[in-house]
Amino acid sequence: MTFFETLVALLAVAILLLQITRRMHLPYPGILAAAGVGVAMLPGAPTIPIDPPTALALFIAPVLVDSAYDFPIGAARRMLLPLIFYAVIAVLVTTGVVVSISMLTVGLPIAVAVTLGAIVAPPDAAAATAVLSNLPVDRRVDALLKGESLFNDATALLLFGAALTVQARGGLDGATALQIGFAAPGGILFGIVFGFFVSRLRPFTENTVGGTLLQFVYAFSTWLIAEHLHLSAVLATVSSAMTIAMLSTVDDSPRMRVHSFAVWTTVVFLLNVVAFLLMGLQARNILESMSASELERALGFAAIVVGGVILTRLAMAFLLHAYVISRHRRGKLLSPFRHGETFLVGWSGMRGLVTLATAFALPADFPERNLVVLTAFSVVLATLVIQGATLAPMIHFLKLGRQAEVHEELEAARRSLAEAAFQRLEKEDGAEAEAIRTICRDHWNGPAEAGETSPLTRRRKLTIAAVIAQRQRLEELRDKDKIGATQYLELQEDLDWKQLSVGSDEDRRITES
Repeated sequence: MTFFETLVALLAVAILLLQITRRMHLPYPGILAAAGVGVAMLPGAPTIPIDPPTALALFIAPVLVDSAYDFPIGAARRMLLPLIFYAVIAVLVTTGVVVSISMLTVGLPIAVAVTLGAIVAPPDAAAATAVLSNLPVDRRVDALLKGESLFNDATALLLFGAALTVQARGGLDGATALQIGFAAPGGILFGIVFGFFVSRLRPFTENTVGGTLLQFVYAFSTWLIAEHLHLSAVLATVSSAMTIAMLSTVDDSPRMRVHSFAVWTTVVFLLNVVAFLLMGLQARNILESMSASELERALGFAAIVVGGVILTRLAMAFLLHAYVISRHRRGKLLSPFRHGETFLVGWSGMRGLVTLATAFALPADFPERNLVVLTAFSVVLATLVIQGATLAPMIHFLKLGRQAEVHEELEAARRSLAEAAFQRLEKEDGAEAEAIRTICRDHWNGPAEAGETSPLTRRRKLTIAAVIAQRQRLEELRDKDKIGATQYLELQEDLDWKQLSVGSDEDRRITES
């Protein structure tokens, strides 16, 4: 099979598996990684080479831009202490634990052990977010997991790059130390400047496909330029995306926003799917190159590392919990999580895309590369399967789900938006203004589940009935060749927006699987 044929076949398998995971309420990354291993073991399974320098930029940069653009700055300020703790201290401690395990059990050199620690230290919130989207928990927990996955990557990849540099140069000299020390602040500064520059280009490409392509070019360019300048590519990418988000205004094109959201959701999801499948396929090459004794040594070592990173995450979660409680008792404003929420945060330390991509990025001649890559993949697979599959039952058991509260918040926000629109039009004259005020008043006064006879519910039903009638007429016009193909698509899109505007939440939502 050619590379293209193999990729199409893998995506077809992924689509089937995604439907299974959706119905079984399991996070998809672990199932996809396991499927990659299964496919790799089949006779005649393809070998897909991955260029190490390309792996990080290809798989991580778009994911970081997508997450950073939507991450609220206000939440970062309010959660500053937990974010710093999990994104920096917890990553460093986990790396230290892995280094200790590596040196005491298999005797890895210090630079190699630090590299492995940096690879497996940062949790990835993708799997946790996939579960929490269906079982929403407290907003602070959700913000912490998403924010942590943004900033812990920077810590881990700085460690990773430093360890690789030290390994390649045979030691740490003054120039190397200066380069490593400037990487973080330099990356942030470059990201902010580059974000300002890109934000000035955006109006020229508004409402064009080129505008969406510019977003991807900017995402990859930020990463690649920062890499060439020996700066933190993660911090540059995150800070540039946040800068662009802060410079956006309410006057930005809604059509561009909707189009970009649809494209980015699909691309980021595709990158996740491909990365997990490809990592599974790499397992065969590693297993084939190891003797039975080497494989036994590697799997035993990997099991110890898996246990170490899981227990370290839980210990760090409860350590922070105790510290916040002590500060709260002394009058500090930050209130602690409940014990169940602390355990949930600790148990949500699944490793994912960043761990896979950094393992991909190891040079072919890196010492003990097969051991390091196999251990990294084992940590990803074990945490996704063990922790990911038990997150939903844990939320139910600990009674941490807050679907009712989230629904109430959503309805309260919708009523507040309707109130704002009503107040804006309150002094406007004319039948047109009164008609819009009536709609706003209905949304303001009545929740979405209003009774069957409420004006809001009746208006929705009548609007959908009218749109369906318009669709039927539009089809007739096309069949009779009374309208061109381009005009047909324009009118069809108008009707789609009308129907979605009055549909339910489920009608408007696109899920990952």
